[in-house]
Order: sequence, then structure tokens, then C-alpha cells
Amino acid sequence: MEQLKKVALGTQGLNVPQIGLGCMGMTGLGEMHMYGPAEEKEAIATIHRSFELGGNFLDTADLYGPLENERLIARAVGAQRSQYIIATKFGWEIDDAGQMTWQINGRPDYVHKSVERSLKNLNTDYIDLYYLHRLDKSTPIEETVGAMAELVKEGKVRYLGLSEMSAETVQKAHAVHPITALQTEYSLFERTVEARGIMKAMTDMGIGLVAYSPLGRGFLSGHIRSIDDLPADDFRRNIPRFQPQYFGKNLELLHAIEALAKEKAITPSQLALAWALHKGTLPIPGTKRRAYLEQNIAAAPVVLTDTEMKSLEGIVPLGIDTGDRYDEFSMGLLD
Repeated sequence: MEQLKKVALGTQGLNVPQIGLGCMGMTGLGEMHMYGPAEEKEAIATIHRSFELGGNFLDTADLYGPLENERLIARAVGAQRSQYIIATKFGWEIDDAGQMTWQINGRPDYVHKSVERSLKNLNTDYIDLYYLHRLDKSTPIEETVGAMAELVKEGKVRYLGLSEMSAETVQKAHAVHPITALQTEYSLFERTVEARGIMKAMTDMGIGLVAYSPLGRGFLSGHIRSIDDLPADDFRRNIPRFQPQYFGKNLELLHAIEALAKEKAITPSQLALAWALHKGTLPIPGTKRRAYLEQNIAAAPVVLTDTEMKSLEGIVPLGIDTGDRYDEFSMGLLD
């Protein structure tokens, strides 16, 4: 297999492979599995295989587990820390007992507390890319980013990122300290960031766009044909996209995407990732298995012609309703 090429993420100097590895599904969230149960040995082997193929950019968060995902990455990376690029996030408040409070906390004191905990869990003395996971609507973004900027000065963090923020919020943050990346859900099934002009604003500001769930929470992989294909404790059972009122319609869209993929002799996952790359984003598909990882990385050299892009976006045009990406509570936390 070809090695992943390196690309610039934003304009602040961070270079990363074309495709990152989303690690969330490797541990789940408390009692709830994000994408079914994971097996640690295979998850670590997946991280190592990604590294062999040039995929040394790992995406995690203190929320995942909570805390356990960062510890898993520390075990996987071991003594090769300097050869990996690790991105983690904070903002979902975790108390001193390691439990979620389900509040968003962007206060400066919590910024400092969170980074120390993440550094310890990752067994490292620096974080390559540190994101605010969600906007704390009760704390001015300038205060949160001001505290994050202190972490850069202290050498604990190299670059700053934000997740699921509006262009206006990012602009305010960027005026305090340069922002390297905005992470957002982005896929053929979820193009809100494009429709709202956020994508263009990021390009204008020189900020990279990191696309999580570029396979539409797995829908675009073609492996889910009914809601019963999801484990009983899988959080996707609560997402509107997978509910009866949307599932059938989304399956029809998938069939059309699969037909295009077949013409190109690639998988629907590879077509979806090639599209995300063509749009100028850094996709970070999540997987906990080597077989899917290799399939995802093989999407990097796929070239899509203008005609193919037009055909694909004709199937899922901007503004098409494939169902909200979260339940009502989580949608309310987006900026």
C-alpha cells in the first residue's frame, strides 16, 4: 500500500497525513459504546498499522471513555511519542472522580486543569493540537482561548483548535491566538458547515477543516442495512439519521452512491473519503479494526473528476435533509 502523503493543516506550521485516525470508537463512553464494543489488542494494532502507512495523526478527547481513550493511546504510542501527532479535546466537564457532569466548561481554571489531566493520561509533556470540544456559552471565547494560549507559551500545547464553532466565534478566537484547525462533522450526508459559509470563512482565515464522521457515522460504508445491524448499546440508535423516518430515504441515497463507487471499482467508503479530500478537508474516519483502516487509507490516492464530483453532489445536494446528526440535547450544544 502507498504511504500517506503529508499536507499542511491550516497555516500555522502543522503538517499531518492526508487522512487521520479517529480513535473515539476504541473505548466508547462510559457504559455506552459509540460503535459497538471494542477489543483493545486490535485497537492498538490498528494504531500501529496506521503508523506503518504514514498515518501518525491520532484524534482523541478526554470525553472518550471518559479519560480511558487517552490512556489507550499512551499504551499504543509508548516510547515513540515524538513520531506521532496527537490531537485531544477538552470542554465536556469531567469531575475529580472521572465522571461526566454533562456540562460544558471553558473557564480558564478548567482549561489548565484539563490539560494537566490529559498530559498525564497521554503520558506526555506536550499535546500537538488541543481543541475546545464545544463552546461554553457562559464563558466568552476570548477568555477560554486566552487560557489555551498560555498553554502554548508554557510548551504544553503546540497548536490550538476548536470544534463545532460558528465562523463568528472562530474569528473572535483567532484574534486572541492563531487557530490551526476547526473540527466539525462533515460528510456527503452532513454539509451544514458548507451551507452556513463556515467552510469558506475557515479557508479565508487560513484555518484547516478537520472532518470527523466523514462516513456519515458509518452509513456511507454500506455495512448498515437496517437499524438492527447496530448493537443494542450503540449510540447511533438515538441519532435521527438512523430513525425510521430517515433510514429508508438515506438507504436510497446510499444505493446511488454505491453505484458510482462500483463504476470506479472502489468501495462507497473510499468514494466518500475521496470526496472529503477533494473538498479540501482532513478526514479523520474512526475505526478500531486494521481491515477498515487499510481500506480508508487506500482512498487517499483516488482522483475524482469534475464530472464525478458533480454526479456525487447531484445525489446528495447541499441542503438535503438526511436527519439531524445528534439528538435534541446535543444539537443544542452546537454553536
